[in-house]
Amino acid sequence: MRWLWIILGIIAVFWLIGRIRVGAHVTLQANSPTVRVKIGPFGIQVFPAKPKKDKPPKEKKPKKKKKSAKKGETAASGDKKPAKAKPKITLDDVKSAFNALWPPLKRALGRTRRSIRIHPLDLSVTAGGAQDPAKAAELYGYLHMGVWTGMPVLEQLLVIPDPHIHIGIDFDGATRVDGEAGISIRIGTIFTVAFGIGIPAVKWYLNFTKKQKQQAQAPTEGETKPTEPAA
Repeated sequence: MRWLWIILGIIAVFWLIGRIRVGAHVTLQANSPTVRVKIGPFGIQVFPAKPKKDKPPKEKKPKKKKKSAKKGETAASGDKKPAKAKPKITLDDVKSAFNALWPPLKRALGRTRRSIRIHPLDLSVTAGGAQDPAKAAELYGYLHMGVWTGMPVLEQLLVIPDPHIHIGIDFDGATRVDGEAGISIRIGTIFTVAFGIGIPAVKWYLNFTKKQKQQAQAPTEGETKPTEPAA
């Protein structure tokens, strides 16, 4: 019978861990976020990081030079490799992600029995049109559609006590987000949602990276492919 009590004790420990709530609170002011993470009753600010105490500067050692492949050439050991271009996420990418991930996410959230809580939710989103007014108007329309059609569904799946979202447009300024939002979720719920959305998320990410590689390899406008010399 001892082994039975051990198994029951392990199950009880995992059940208690799954009941612990973790969360985050984000404050946005002029697109500058402040992020606090909470685990149970404990909280800590993770961004921006608190400034470290100044330490006396250490003496820098001279960089060693290493021989390159070609004879007579040397290269500094601290030479940096060219930085990789960051992937550009377009509005079409966002729409494809929504179409691929929302159905499994909705099913997973439906199984959590509203154990995810979003509070507070007080945001003001302004679509900026200083560079492209047409794109700003399109973004403004999508944001309105997302709020009016998405919030009623989210309020059925999540606990959102007092939501407040304002959508605006500024043809002379840049896109900005102000306000604050907080979310808390049980650890057990995280695993439930992760299992429900994991495979569709991986499939979408693989398709997204494949598309980015194809766009990077495609010749830019004005460039021509080299022609083979005539025999």
